[in-house]
Parts: sequence; C-alpha cells; structure tokens
Amino acid sequence: MRLDGKVALITGAGGDLGRGMACRFAQVGARVVVNDINQDRALETVELIAGQGGQAMAYRADLTQSEEVNAMVAQVIENWKQLDILVNNAGDIRDAMLIKMSDEDWDFVIDLNLKGAFLCARSVASHMIERKYGKIVNISSMAYKGNIGQTNYVSAKAGIVGLTQALGLELARYGITVNCVAPGLIDTPKARQLDPKTLSMLVNKTPMRRMGEIIDIANAVLFLVSDQSGYISRQTIHVSGGMEGF
Repeated sequence: MRLDGKVALITGAGGDLGRGMACRFAQVGARVVVNDINQDRALETVELIAGQGGQAMAYRADLTQSEEVNAMVAQVIENWKQLDILVNNAGDIRDAMLIKMSDEDWDFVIDLNLKGAFLCARSVASHMIERKYGKIVNISSMAYKGNIGQTNYVSAKAGIVGLTQALGLELARYGITVNCVAPGLIDTPKARQLDPKTLSMLVNKTPMRRMGEIIDIANAVLFLVSDQSGYISRQTIHVSGGMEGF
C-alpha cells in the first residue's frame, strides 16, 4: 500500500488521530499537507514527518470558511501540481444534554465536523474530476449511531456517513472513490481524560475488551486511499473492535 508520488491533504492533522495518519502516509511515500487551525500543532506534525525523512507542509485554514478552504487547496495544487487524497478528519465536540445545548454549541460542531468536510470535498472535486482520479475518506465516529449528550456531534457524524454516500454516487464516474471510517474507542490523550468509570464501561462495551490504537485508524484509512481499494466506494468501515455504538 505505497503512496509514492501522491499528495495527501489531511485536515485536523495537528491532533492525535490526524497526526497518526499524516505520519503513516509519509512513511509510505506520500507528500502530506498538514491542515490545522492550531498552526503550532500543525508544525509539530510537519517536524515529526521531516524527522522520519518524509515531506510535509503545514497550512492553517478555518474549514468553516469557503474562501480559506479554496485558498488552501489552490496553494497545495500550485506548490505540488496535484492533489490526490483528501482525508476529512477535523472535528471537535461541545457536549450537552438537549435542553441545555445552546445554538452556539450546535452550530460550532455541525459547522466544523460536517460543513468543513463538505467545503473541502467541494474544493478538491474539480481538480480530481479533471484528472479522473481521487481518493476521499471522511472520518465519522461510532457515535453516529446515537449517544446521550451529543445531539450535535451525533448529527454531524451521521451526516458524514450520508455525505459519503452522496459524494460517492456523484464522483464515481470520474474515477474518484469516497469512503468513510468510523472509529470506536481509541487510545488517545482525550480518551484517557475520561472518568475512569466511564472509560471502563466503554471498554466493557467493546467486544474486544480493549481500546484501539491510532495506528488501527491510520492503517484503515491508508488502505482506502491506496490503489489496493480501487473498486471500493461509498462504504463506512467500523474500526471499533466490534463495537456497534456507544
């Protein structure tokens, strides 16, 4: 599953999951564009990749603003003459029970998780259509099946699954595949901040009785953006240890 000669844009790649994917892609030959609203974190990812002998560049863009997304994509194509892979990974949560969830909490999560993925996909589509080649992977979550206190996040991640279905239909005729990965409980610093009782409960709900690793997600996404998956599109892959929902 080599990515030699390919250029990949990974959003939210200053975060733990995105950083894991960025480093994995670079290991197999991709040139990686590390997008994150936190420029310092993005540069840390670039430095990690450079230290491993890979090629990467950092780009700060607010993914909820179409002008910034379009400028980022145009700059990538100007610099590296192509853009083969898009991984829509950026996201965040603002949890609250329904009656306490503010308009701002709803808008923030929907805009970043769902609108951001739409804007990025729309921006790269013309270039990929022209080249008759492209790989798009959208990162959802097993939370898309429903979770208490996350009406906004669940709606956004369910929307990501629907977005994958729609884009896959529209873009298939141009040789572009669109797939989705839904992680379950993954061992990240954020997961480790959960209350010990809650974390234990989630582990016990996972049939494999353990958390997954970031590399598990990175490898699943790598397969979907590699040419080994050329006839796979519109699929949602659960990387969850058998979990079917939180």
